[in-house]
Amino acid sequence: MEPLSREEAELYQIWHGSSFNIERVRGNAPGTVILRLSGRFGFRNLGEHVSLDDVKRFLELTPEPGEEPVVKNILDFTACPDIDSYGLGTLATHYVRCKRKGIKMIAAGMTPRVLKILKITKMDTVIPNLGTVEEAEAC
Repeated sequence: MEPLSREEAELYQIWHGSSFNIERVRGNAPGTVILRLSGRFGFRNLGEHVSLDDVKRFLELTPEPGEEPVVKNILDFTACPDIDSYGLGTLATHYVRCKRKGIKMIAAGMTPRVLKILKITKMDTVIPNLGTVEEAEAC
């Protein structure tokens, strides 16, 4: 059997070795919440590593004790190598919910693969995205 090409090895790693996690972090400005996504954002990884209820709880953006009401939500994709249709649907639903609540949602640090998928689906024209979390916090 021939060894995997670099691209094949990267795809294998994305599909098989990438557990998903969400970390909630307060931003620098009052009312800013950063959700750091790590691992493959997809149905398979959500079910295995993070419960769907936990994902929903994170995406509700209910202020934690002592926190200001959320006015800006930054999704940090820096450590998220891939997204599938389930993750894309979750992202779209989250964007609509934020818009209804008057919360500004910005995606930041999208990896080339995630950005490519958003471009293919034209979601890059709907969901604001910036290169870094710092840029997102500044706008």
